[in-house]
Amino acid sequence: MQNITQPLVILPVFPGTNCDYDTARAFEEAGASTHIFVFRNLNETEINDSITELSAWIEKADILALSGGFSSGDEPDGSGKFIANVLNNNLIKTSIQDLLSRNGLILGICNGFQALVKSGLLPFAKMGEVTPQSPTLFRNDCNRHVSQITKTVVSSTNSPWLSSFKVGEVHQIAISHGEGKFVVSDEIAKQLFENHQVAFQYCDFEGEPSMDPKHNPNGSCFAIEGIISPCGKILGKMGHSERKGENLYKNIYGNKTQDIFLNAVSYLNLQKAESRKQKE
Repeated sequence: MQNITQPLVILPVFPGTNCDYDTARAFEEAGASTHIFVFRNLNETEINDSITELSAWIEKADILALSGGFSSGDEPDGSGKFIANVLNNNLIKTSIQDLLSRNGLILGICNGFQALVKSGLLPFAKMGEVTPQSPTLFRNDCNRHVSQITKTVVSSTNSPWLSSFKVGEVHQIAISHGEGKFVVSDEIAKQLFENHQVAFQYCDFEGEPSMDPKHNPNGSCFAIEGIISPCGKILGKMGHSERKGENLYKNIYGNKTQDIFLNAVSYLNLQKAESRKQKE
């Protein structure tokens, strides 16, 4: 049962999602309550019922978290499209807009990041407004799946998700994806950097953003690993920040804990405390 003082995180599970337990654990360790919701797609009735139920959960939640995986086998024609279609359903779309209007937060990791970008929620929080010029996530330059620990550097703190970090801080993060290359035009990339929307970049041993394949394993433009929306409430990233734990990695040095989860929970608890004070 949820403690009324705990932020509630809704974690939809789509066909192919496989990081939901890790993501739920990370939020629970940070002090949140979680609910894993299985999206059923066996037939039209199940899909419609799932949309109605998911919409109701989002309306009750403080955070919508889209975990990693391979939704529908990354088909048709690219990753995250099944989830993106669900997000752009009118009922779900309305619930998401309501969530953001009441200072709720949204997170997408790996497959979840792909869905946020392909739904239009990132980078500019314009759902359904995806054009041929919009950023996307594409096959890794090496044309195969990559699974390793890689360094990323904090490039912005303009978000509740990033509040405890410092620009230039380096984390060692697990990655595991086949379509993680962030593709963006020079013009839109300039906007993202000017608006402080680039959250994390792949970096070298000195903490400098790098296009070298040794440090930028998917070939992302401008070494971008994660971005936020203009309001900072939406974060999408390829690296699996939820894959953390004492003694989980051996012979990996540096900071292996990127606690975006605690940052989000702390922000929401502060919001709730301020709201209670105003009512007193």
